[in-house]
Amino acid sequence: MIEGIGLLSLAIWVPIAAGVLILITGGDKNADGQRTLALLGSVLGFLVTLPLWTGFDNASAAMQFVEVAEWVPAYNIHYRLGVDGISMLFVLLNSFTTILVVLAGWAVIKVRTGQYMAAFLIQSGLLNGVFVALDGMLFYVFFEAMLIPLYLIIGMWGGPNRVYAAIKFFLYTLLGSLLMLVSLVYLYFQSGGSFEILAWHRVPLTMVAQTLLFIAFFFAFAVKVPMWPVHTWLPDAHVEAPTGGSVVLAAITLKVGAYGFLRFILPILPDASREYAYVIIALSLIAVVYIGLVALVQSDMKKLIAYSSIAHMGFVTLGFFLFNPLGIEGGLVQMISHGFISAAMFLCVGVMYDRVHSRQIADYGGVANTMPRFAAFFMLFAMANAGLPGTSGFVGEFMVILGAVQVNFWWAFLAATTLIFGAAYTLWMYKRVVFGAIGNEHVAEMKDIDSREFVVLGLLAVCVLGMGLYPLPFTEVMHTSVENLLAHVAHSKLAY
Repeated sequence: MIEGIGLLSLAIWVPIAAGVLILITGGDKNADGQRTLALLGSVLGFLVTLPLWTGFDNASAAMQFVEVAEWVPAYNIHYRLGVDGISMLFVLLNSFTTILVVLAGWAVIKVRTGQYMAAFLIQSGLLNGVFVALDGMLFYVFFEAMLIPLYLIIGMWGGPNRVYAAIKFFLYTLLGSLLMLVSLVYLYFQSGGSFEILAWHRVPLTMVAQTLLFIAFFFAFAVKVPMWPVHTWLPDAHVEAPTGGSVVLAAITLKVGAYGFLRFILPILPDASREYAYVIIALSLIAVVYIGLVALVQSDMKKLIAYSSIAHMGFVTLGFFLFNPLGIEGGLVQMISHGFISAAMFLCVGVMYDRVHSRQIADYGGVANTMPRFAAFFMLFAMANAGLPGTSGFVGEFMVILGAVQVNFWWAFLAATTLIFGAAYTLWMYKRVVFGAIGNEHVAEMKDIDSREFVVLGLLAVCVLGMGLYPLPFTEVMHTSVENLLAHVAHSKLAY
């Protein structure tokens, strides 16, 4: 195991440093150099995370690659970093996605190119900070700071209603974050003046305190997931965001909310988690069934995929509150898989939008006639989004359904309807957009994907198929940490 060389700090600060360097290299006159620097920064940011995978001890549930330094000694706030089997994969997923976003915006973003690339690199570092922070206040700083680049990305490079969507996104997420801040301060005093998250796992709390903290943390993380009914900001944000913004929002940012459930709610508030699990399960099943039906009637491809993301993330929160290994590991696998699939789906919509400048399903038809290579990629990702066996989209959902069967057959039955609704809205969209006769002159003029787009979609295709056919490398990383979490949650922390 590799320790003491600052791998986690590199994962945070290499992309941030690259982003800052891009900002000081001049305006749009140096756009080509800024693109190249962004690509180098994103690739280097990903390479420094690879030793986390190769040096990770799958048999240990302890935090690994730990770094500790004083930050604000007066209040016992530390720069404390570490990863376990629950968080490590998200650092790799985030860093990998950043490369794709830089490539996807290479030829598309022509105004304030450097600022666009820098925003994604800085956000990549901040998101890594969220996943590796082991100090409550450090987590909060990264948790809030990551909103700023995405707010700017939506507000500056988005669609006609971008300002409305950016402000709605910011206000929704900020309200929940303020409740979380109050909870962090309360835990600080209850633990005798420590912001160490792992120390909070051992603090005895009354049921009243656990309930109030559960409500506060729930709102903070449920908005980020987003869970029904606090999901309405997501479709607006996706529709107005540029393609890269939608990719990062769906593939990574939504995972922060779900990650918060595993890092804070379950281990710190185990009694409240068991007591109110039925609430989370009910909201998750509503998201799976109801939001799946909402997706069916969408005419905008981006909005359809956005609602699809809400339904798929419902599987994640459902799995977490089944309190069995299959459920939690299935939820984690679903998070990683959804990162690949949602990124691919939004990139496919972006490819078409760059050519026709429309996201409306009705404005297409017969795309396979003019873009056969693209149609093949899009078919693979559509099938994965529908949960086809052999793709990553099937693995996590199947694990959660198996976990649900162990607890309640009808929960599993309702969750399994996503395999029907997901196929319905995804394949119906694909049929109307890709098959049939050429719909109009705009479709007739479309050119097939170039080498850059082929590389981006090809990398995601390898990930979707690789994880679908051989998920073991992912599940074996998380298994020990999940078992340890469940053992911890099984014990009461009530203070009498």
